[in-house]
Amino acid sequence: MTSQNELPTNESASKEDAADIQVLSKLVSALQPLSPEARARLFRTLATFFDIPLREAGHVLAQQTTKSSSGTSGPTFSEDRSASPKQFIFEKRPTTDVERVTCLAYYLTHYRGTPHFKTLDISKLNTEAAQIKFSNPAVAVENATKAGFLVPALKGQKQVSSIGEMYVQALPDRAAARTAVEHARRRRNRAKKSSMDSD
Repeated sequence: MTSQNELPTNESASKEDAADIQVLSKLVSALQPLSPEARARLFRTLATFFDIPLREAGHVLAQQTTKSSSGTSGPTFSEDRSASPKQFIFEKRPTTDVERVTCLAYYLTHYRGTPHFKTLDISKLNTEAAQIKFSNPAVAVENATKAGFLVPALKGQKQVSSIGEMYVQALPDRAAARTAVEHARRRRNRAKKSSMDSD
């Protein structure tokens, strides 16, 4: 004999599955015309926004990219760390010193295995990337810190913040980058308010 609560449970599961399929269909349709690089950029932004581990999202994207390339595997954000600093900056197209510092900080963290760095490290990488010299590197780094893209680390060093990472991942789509950062800051403010209210 079937219990009374089985049917609602099954109905709820079916509705959830249907909703998942509907969202997935929309995502696939929206991503289909984009290049693998653009898809990777959007996946990075979404993964960061929804707190999904990048490795997990990267594994899914790597499989999707490989399948869609007719047997030839292309680079994905979870695998490819071969881009030179010059190529990376060219792809991200920073327009201000703050954006350039944050992009360089991101590169140091994810491409050079240097999550903690000093202003001199940023300047050296900037030269390696064949970029115009900062008029005042210390001021540029400090401005990136004030913007919330960098945060203090040990021994006077800096590190890229989660908001900074989110911003760089969305570049060169500056509108998407700003939107992602605004959402992240609103979520952080709500979390702080909830924490204060609970105290």
